[in-house]
Amino acid sequence: MPSTRSNAGIVVFSGGSAANSLVDQFNELAKIRGCLLSYAIAISDNGGSSSEINRFVGGPSVGDLRSRLVRLIPSAPEAPEKTALKTLFNHRLPSSPQAARLEWLEIIESRSPLWDDISSAKKEVIRAFLNNFNLEVVKRARPPSSVFNFQSASIGNMFLSGARLFSGSFEAGVYLLGTIAGVPEGVQVLPAVNSNFSHHISAGLEDGSVIVGQNAISHPSEPTASSSSSTTTPRTTADASQEAQTGIDDHVEDASLPGSLPSLRRQNISFCKSAEEALPARIERIWYINPYGQEMRPSANPKIVDAVNNARCVIYSIGSLYTSIVPCLILRGVGDAIASPDILHKVLILNGSLDRETGPVPYTATDFVAAVARACAGSRGGFTGPPPSPRDYRTYVTHLLHLEGEGTPKVDSTHLRSLGIECVRVYGRRADAEKGMRYDGNALLQAFDAILGKRDARGDKGRRMTLEG
Repeated sequence: MPSTRSNAGIVVFSGGSAANSLVDQFNELAKIRGCLLSYAIAISDNGGSSSEINRFVGGPSVGDLRSRLVRLIPSAPEAPEKTALKTLFNHRLPSSPQAARLEWLEIIESRSPLWDDISSAKKEVIRAFLNNFNLEVVKRARPPSSVFNFQSASIGNMFLSGARLFSGSFEAGVYLLGTIAGVPEGVQVLPAVNSNFSHHISAGLEDGSVIVGQNAISHPSEPTASSSSSTTTPRTTADASQEAQTGIDDHVEDASLPGSLPSLRRQNISFCKSAEEALPARIERIWYINPYGQEMRPSANPKIVDAVNNARCVIYSIGSLYTSIVPCLILRGVGDAIASPDILHKVLILNGSLDRETGPVPYTATDFVAAVARACAGSRGGFTGPPPSPRDYRTYVTHLLHLEGEGTPKVDSTHLRSLGIECVRVYGRRADAEKGMRYDGNALLQAFDAILGKRDARGDKGRRMTLEG
């Protein structure tokens, strides 16, 4: 008989910025139930300032991890140092490379007002790792062919990278930032893969084309360049051009291995999330690749597998489906852990809007569920067998929380209920200056009350959620 796991933990699979809006709700959910809360975060982003760090000094993408760790810094008006730490680690340098470099020097030399409310002891610890990152940048500089571009760089990202380089441990860098930031006890932020190396993903589309790199999949800085996924495709002009570019790149000293794909060595510092070129076809699956573009199957961070094995509830949060959630699920070990019948609640929080990744034919709620199920099943079998049938979806998703309104994905609650998946409609609000809807925090907690069991600590009885079916 399955265990109730009444005191077991909660695991949230999420990306960075989108799910940050629900962090307070997740934290309260775990606090009231007295259980461990674990956030599993992908490390495959190759856009923004992370792309320049990866290019120049190597290592995993740290942006989403930094975003979650800093979001978890407790708000304390009576403790200005907390606010100052949050401001420092979230701070981005100017968009002008020259101005950015000058401000960076002001920060590491302790001349910046960003340090004003941070204690001397904590400031010097932080500066030590920022200066370690700067030492690595100076050591690797090969002007004019290769220099680090500080444009729009995140201070928190450079701190994490400096701590990793100093300790030789990605896990140690994450721990150090969490400790300095004062992340609450009972909460852990876990990289999907615990590695000192960069990890990249590719997307295979239904028309047979392939898109390389997370940035090109979700919000490309230039029109997407897709190529046939067939290994027997004849040599083309594009192939020859890529080989030529690879040869040029190999004369530039950076952290990339010789012969690495040019698209993975590119600076993707500037991009626009609001103006998205539609994909030519739906995404069929996501996989990890090595620097040469060959498919690989890395294992998940063992701490994530342990957290899922000891969880009473798994949550797939809002965010980019194929570049934030799925890269965590396809890792070896994750699918088997989630499939356990001992986990009674496997909750998908449906996005309040559609994006580039969930098109060009708009995704329905069933499509989201199917994508999660395919990713988890792929983790178990390496995508060598047939995809899971709809009747198997409940192995990985037992409940669906969703909004209703203009721009939200369509939900066929009758069909999903026939598959054993409960649907709960949650109250939400129109997103300001954005498409779609946003979840109301109290309504989301009430929905989890209905799923996990009532709590005595809340007295808000307003009608904010509806169990459908």
